[in-house]
Amino acid sequence: MIFKNEEHQQKFMQLIMEDGTHPKDVERKTLFYILSVNNDLYQKRHHIYDFSDHMISSECLTSGDVHLTTSSRALIKLGFNLYNGYTDNNVSPLDIYYSLDEENYVLARESVNIRFGIASPRHYEPMNQSHNDEEWDMEM
Repeated sequence: MIFKNEEHQQKFMQLIMEDGTHPKDVERKTLFYILSVNNDLYQKRHHIYDFSDHMISSECLTSGDVHLTTSSRALIKLGFNLYNGYTDNNVSPLDIYYSLDEENYVLARESVNIRFGIASPRHYEPMNQSHNDEEWDMEM
């Protein structure tokens, strides 16, 4: 599993511990990987996932109680879909990936790898070599 940076890895581990996630529970690991990638999603984690009942809170997508950017909404839908097959009218690979910037595309790709047990490359390789984005090279 590759992480964007050390903070991403630490937040991921905090979510795993807060939930008491079983080491083989790839569905929750996938969702927590997404929720831990940035401060915005991490701060909204209790609106997105119910840690006491150990289940997603899909109403966060429709209630209007929590503001989500287009990219964050797409990532959450991906996380929910990989978690339990969640679907709505806009949950398809095309809808989700079309809404993502390059960094979140990499995150989405790694989330799918986690869910299906696919080995990840040892580091992040940007799609556009003209960018000097920080590499995602932290491994768990």
